[in-house]
Amino acid sequence: MGENMKIYIACDHRGVDLKKELVKYLKENGLDIRDIGIPNSELDNYPEFAFKLGELVREDNNNLGILICGSGLGMSIAANKVKGIRCVRAVSVDDAFKGKNHNGCNVLAIGSEVTTDMNVIKEMVDTFINTKKASEERHLKRINEIIQYEEEHL
Repeated sequence: MGENMKIYIACDHRGVDLKKELVKYLKENGLDIRDIGIPNSELDNYPEFAFKLGELVREDNNNLGILICGSGLGMSIAANKVKGIRCVRAVSVDDAFKGKNHNGCNVLAIGSEVTTDMNVIKEMVDTFINTKKASEERHLKRINEIIQYEEEHL
C-alpha cells in the first residue's frame, strides 16, 4: 500500500448501499477513504461521478478509486475517458488483480447488481488495493503504449 494513498469512492443511485458498506469496511481497516462529495439522487448520472473521481485519482500516482453502479460498465467506460485513468470493471478477484498488476489500473469499477456477495466484493477491493502496480517488462511495455497514445491523441 502506497504512503499517503487516498482511495476515492463514488457511486450512482444504484450503488449507494454498497458504497456505504465499503466505506465502513475500508475505514475500519485504517484506509484514507474520500467520498467525492457529489450527492446521489434517483436521477443522477454515472458519468458525472466517474469524471470527478478520475480527476481526483489523477492528481497523485498514489491515489486509487472505486466506482460503483448497477453493472460497473458505464462507470468504467466513463472513467476511462479521463486522461491518466485506467479503470477495470471487475466481477472477480482475478479481474481486480490483473487489472492492477497487468494493466496498471488505478480505478476499480464494481457492479452492485452483478457481484452481490459482499465477501467477494471485499476480497476484490482488498486485492485491488494491495496488489503491486505492474512491474513486469511485458506489462509495462503495453501500459506505456496506452499512455503514449493517450498523450498523442487526447
